[in-house]
Amino acid sequence: MSNIVEAADNFIFQLFKDKLPSTFVYHNYTHSKRVYKSINEIIENSQFDVKDALILRLAALLHDTGYIVGRENHEEEGAKIARKFLEEHNVEEDVIKGVEKCILATKFKDTTPQSDLEKAIRDADSSHFGKDYFKEASEFLRQEYLFQKVHNYTSREWLDENIKVLVEDHQFYTEYALKEWQPVKEDNLADLLSQRKKRKEKIQKERVKAKLKAQYKNDSPERGIQTFYRTALRNHMKLSDIADTKANIMLSVNAIIISLVLSNLISKLDNNNYLIIPTAIFVLFSAITMILAVIATRPNVTRGEFTKEDVANRSVNLTFFGNFHKMELEQYEWAIEELLKDRNYVYKSLTKDLYFLGKVLDRKYRILRLTYTIFVAGTIISLISFAVFFYLEF
Repeated sequence: MSNIVEAADNFIFQLFKDKLPSTFVYHNYTHSKRVYKSINEIIENSQFDVKDALILRLAALLHDTGYIVGRENHEEEGAKIARKFLEEHNVEEDVIKGVEKCILATKFKDTTPQSDLEKAIRDADSSHFGKDYFKEASEFLRQEYLFQKVHNYTSREWLDENIKVLVEDHQFYTEYALKEWQPVKEDNLADLLSQRKKRKEKIQKERVKAKLKAQYKNDSPERGIQTFYRTALRNHMKLSDIADTKANIMLSVNAIIISLVLSNLISKLDNNNYLIIPTAIFVLFSAITMILAVIATRPNVTRGEFTKEDVANRSVNLTFFGNFHKMELEQYEWAIEELLKDRNYVYKSLTKDLYFLGKVLDRKYRILRLTYTIFVAGTIISLISFAVFFYLEF
């Protein structure tokens, strides 16, 4: 008996190797061997006689041979191939008929197994539902449907299809399968249901996110106002930094000039009286330039206090430190809370901040313009005076 089973094993291995299209990535030799292993589990834990056990083992190995002909009606084709192979090996007729019935019983849809043999082979053929390799087998089947152009399932569709099959279409029949494989099948189903729940939650989150995004876009005027204030304040701060940099340049240059004059020219004035007036003019203009540069960057700090009445009347600008630097933290926190309750008050404060920054910038740049003008004029006048007094002297 073991010889015919071994012969059947070698037969399907060579048959699938030579004639089964490579697109059958699930229904192949590996699947047949898994079914064979599963049927042996059932046989070893059931009360089948020797002949019935042989029928089941042969059916497990030969049940998918019909796929070499095609997917449609492969069970009938498989029964024909099995009969031909078994007849060539002089297998008894009742065994051949038993194998044929078992192969036809593997039709998953539209058939219900009747005999114990049919129930056993049906359970073995679908044993992957109750195995740890269920996900792997399921993905191979999905890819086979794709390669065979049966159906291109999306991940969501395949998940739903698997749940439907496990819940509505499939059941185990044998006592062994119900005891050993049914609990694992339920675990696999629980995993699928958990995946679907997570997927639905993800879809819901994406919908909420899209809704909020759409709402945010609908509030574009508000967003535009915020962008305006942010950009305007940033530009004002940059201009203020530029003004401070220019003032620092004037301070540094004129400090160097005065240092050079004091260290080099002063000692020569005793013997060169004609240099006194030009040097005095040069130092005077440099000193004026330095004073104006200091004035341009000199901070103006206000009283740093406000009253509750000021906040109530919306008359104090809480965004400027000069209005609150002398206040206690609790008072300032209260005032900010009042500010944030009124959007118009927030915009009004930002507008004031922007306006007074502009006034400060206007003052800085006016003084800087005067500073640079005096520096240039002083340099020219000093050079001319040096030239004139040098000419008069010699």
